[in-house]
Amino acid sequence: MLSIYAISDSIGETAELVAKGIASQFSEEIHITRVPYLKTLKNAQKFIDTIKEEKNLIIISTIILSEVKEFLVEKCVELNLCYISVLSPGINIISQKFNIKPAFKPGNIWSMDDEYYKRISAIEFAIQYDDSKDYNGLDIADIVLVGLSRTSKTPLSMYLAYKGLKVINIPLIPEIPPPQKLFEIDKRKVIALTIDPLKLIEIRKHRLEKLGWGINTSGYTDDQRILEEFDYADVIFKRINCKKIDVTDRAIEDTALIILDTIKK
Repeated sequence: MLSIYAISDSIGETAELVAKGIASQFSEEIHITRVPYLKTLKNAQKFIDTIKEEKNLIIISTIILSEVKEFLVEKCVELNLCYISVLSPGINIISQKFNIKPAFKPGNIWSMDDEYYKRISAIEFAIQYDDSKDYNGLDIADIVLVGLSRTSKTPLSMYLAYKGLKVINIPLIPEIPPPQKLFEIDKRKVIALTIDPLKLIEIRKHRLEKLGWGINTSGYTDDQRILEEFDYADVIFKRINCKKIDVTDRAIEDTALIILDTIKK
């Protein structure tokens, strides 16, 4: 199995996102490990010591502290390890072309400004109100996602929260009525998520297999049960009269773009 180490002299989120973007282009399993705050030569050496015996790995780096970066590049050359610095090419081109000097300050992309705190607040909001844990935030939510189980509600909530939007997601279950408040709030911020029934069955079966639950005894993947869930969801969607998005084979990012465009309008 191939391993990617996403390393940084800051929190490492950018390096990890790049690593995930690369890994998503391959069907083979690729393990990603984030290694943040490599700000000293001592920490860099410890990192090298932990990986030097490994095979089949690459390093994705957003380290800009020159001393640490040069040390790591030197060690990777010695050990015949692949080291990719994702920020250096862009920084060097801009610096040379426009004759300006970069700050070389770790974490500048995540500076503690108002947008940063807005994003953190939105992420906390999404976690608090995820999957029917609490409905008290319906009035103040920017977006309300509704849909059956396994229609990407939670990952969409987190992705949109990363954009600074407060999101609540509400699962539709025939035996559990949705909150009355759902039908009273502005329908323009409610987004219904739907999916092809066959695809949903496939996703749910894969989910059970991943959890090691074996044969389904709960009706979670039963064809008739799922069709009943779809009928129930359609009734709720029509009652709300909100925007509906088919997420079948659609990437989270693509669905998010549609949602963002919808709420802007």
